[in-house]
Amino acid sequence: MSTCDQCVVRNRSICAALDENEIKLLNSIGRRRNLTAGESLIWEGEDSVLVANVIEGVLKLSTGTEDGHEQIVGVVYPSDFIGRPFGATTGYGVTALTDARVCVFSRRDFDGFAREHPSLGQKLLERTLGELDRTRRWMLLLGRKSASEKVASFLLELMERLVEPGCKVVFDQPSRQLELPFSRQQIADVLGLTIETVSRQLTRLKVEGTIGLPSRREVVIRNLDALVAGAG
Repeated sequence: MSTCDQCVVRNRSICAALDENEIKLLNSIGRRRNLTAGESLIWEGEDSVLVANVIEGVLKLSTGTEDGHEQIVGVVYPSDFIGRPFGATTGYGVTALTDARVCVFSRRDFDGFAREHPSLGQKLLERTLGELDRTRRWMLLLGRKSASEKVASFLLELMERLVEPGCKVVFDQPSRQLELPFSRQQIADVLGLTIETVSRQLTRLKVEGTIGLPSRREVVIRNLDALVAGAG
């Protein structure tokens, strides 16, 4: 695996809790892996054999419903941790929404390392609690909010999660310009809406002056207060 010194998410990932010697030890049991959009990393219900840090790209967490449909239960971004440490099976599938790069570890090797290094265990606990909070917000988003509130909330989450060093986000005051890692169909899939509904809501926000749409992959936040209000 390449040296961790140049890793763009090192100071934001679980590795931030480790000292130089611990980083070297963790480096020795991991490897880098590149994923193309649509490629799966972890499959729902299978043995939990690996965990990973997201370095670049965006991935979805999904589960199958009884009627054979896919339900997206979460989205992970650079510096997020994915997989199930200390678990026998995986409760969801993990698939790249965009081209992505991840730092992959054997789950058994990672479990052993975490047991020997309490600082990493503490970081995992913090991440788990943060993920629990995001899951609760996600439940509210999918279950209670209107289509307009869902789209506004989604744009706010993208701003919150992608405004980090190394991500393609540009602040153009007083507006904020965001390069979307999703197509409109992917946004619809994530939010449980149709692509037509997503397009209508984005157009409405544009007409109201809340956002600008320079292209299908760019959004300019022109009125952040209005977007927050629109998210409910």
